[in-house]
Amino acid sequence: MRPDQPAGGDYADRMADTPPGGPLSPSPSAPAVPPPGGAAPRMPLRRLGWRRILVLAGSVLFIAACAVFMVFTLGENLGAEALLIGVVAAILPVPVLVACFLWLDRYEPEPLKYLIFCFAWGAFVSTAASLTVNEFSAGRFEDWGLPTALTAVLVAPFIEELTKALGPILLLIFRRREFSGITDALVYCGLSAIGFAMVENILYLGGYGYASGVEQYGPATGTQQVIAIFIVRILLFGFAHPLFTSMTGVGLGIAARAADRWVRVLAPIAGLLLAMMLHGLWNLLPTLTQATGEMLIMLYGFIGVMVPVFFGMVGLAVWLRAWEGRLTERTLPDYVRAGWLTPPEVAALSSLGRRHAARAWAKRVAGDAGLKAMRGYQYAATRLALLRDGALRGLDRRPADRERTAREERELLEAIGAYRSFFVGRDPQVPAGIWDGNRYHLRFPDGSQRAVEAPDEPVVPIPVVLAPPPPPAYPTGHGGPGWHGQPPAAPWSPGHP
Repeated sequence: MRPDQPAGGDYADRMADTPPGGPLSPSPSAPAVPPPGGAAPRMPLRRLGWRRILVLAGSVLFIAACAVFMVFTLGENLGAEALLIGVVAAILPVPVLVACFLWLDRYEPEPLKYLIFCFAWGAFVSTAASLTVNEFSAGRFEDWGLPTALTAVLVAPFIEELTKALGPILLLIFRRREFSGITDALVYCGLSAIGFAMVENILYLGGYGYASGVEQYGPATGTQQVIAIFIVRILLFGFAHPLFTSMTGVGLGIAARAADRWVRVLAPIAGLLLAMMLHGLWNLLPTLTQATGEMLIMLYGFIGVMVPVFFGMVGLAVWLRAWEGRLTERTLPDYVRAGWLTPPEVAALSSLGRRHAARAWAKRVAGDAGLKAMRGYQYAATRLALLRDGALRGLDRRPADRERTAREERELLEAIGAYRSFFVGRDPQVPAGIWDGNRYHLRFPDGSQRAVEAPDEPVVPIPVVLAPPPPPAYPTGHGGPGWHGQPPAAPWSPGHP
């Protein structure tokens, strides 16, 4: 693919629209290829300071305390048998729902510890707080002579959405760099909502289902009620809690990628309020239906409001997932110009199908280590694109943040080079070569070297740079990590190895 012509057909729109860089003499020698079966490189790990250890320990103890409280409360209210049946039935849909949200996050998977944190927060912290507040409110309404059903409409939506969102909000405040956009926020909020719904379903399936049926008519009736509640509450309406909290996720995702201070504050508030209103409307429908005896209220509300909102959110999530893949095409051409990446490498990152083909190629030429290295390469490249996009948006206002971004950029570029070394030079069909931002310098088996213009379409799965250039270093003042100031005519001196 030529860097000075628009890409055609199936390839990225802006991917090839990259100004040529300065001249570069090809490297006299390719870097050593790792031995077959060698260990694949890893992303640099963060050191755990004593403060982070204390915060981690405190978080684990707090969530564990809430879990013990919920197990004790549910066991006391439902009994051991009903609790066990409720747990088994409530856990069944969880893997499916979790898999749906993880499917959204395949371009840049989030750290497992944060995913577990959000799920556990929703399952135990949010349910413990919500159960306490809802029971207290129901008691006050009863004392005032008001229907306790008002709790579901006036209190539950506010306390439940607030507490479900609090875990992802804490991540946004203290681990903001783990929020790369709306997709990440949807995943974090969705997992918190799934955890909340799982524990809430234990109460409905075990208490209102099995325990209530056994108390009235025996185990057979209890089992029938569990099946009926499972069909209605989980199979038909299991998306409800994730749908409500996804509104907050959209607000958090917008705030994570916004440089304006007011947007950072108002977007999460707007998303949270929308989640509360949608949750309140959902709880209002059965309340009005029961009060009036008109089933059409529930039917019209479900079909006219909830179904369109659900499919609209699904469409938004799918579009955002594709947008995250196309982000590499918009930001990584800067690194193509500097010689760190080749045009086909960027094109191969822009869709999951191309990424899968690249992994299959890496496994073919370099075995399991090559496959693992290609996965790490794709993750690091996606992180680099997000980092570059954030810098261009002006997300790093403080000098310390800009320095950290520049450091992370250098680490990612070094990781990309290390990962690439595991599959570079292994394919006998690909001549050794280097990309200089304008053309390929190829070294053929007979020892001859030749400069070759980039083809209109990639002719090999991943034409790779064998010898990465030195890290970019420009004067301060130009929009991004390692790219400050107007770049010189060449990102490194001509003739540099």
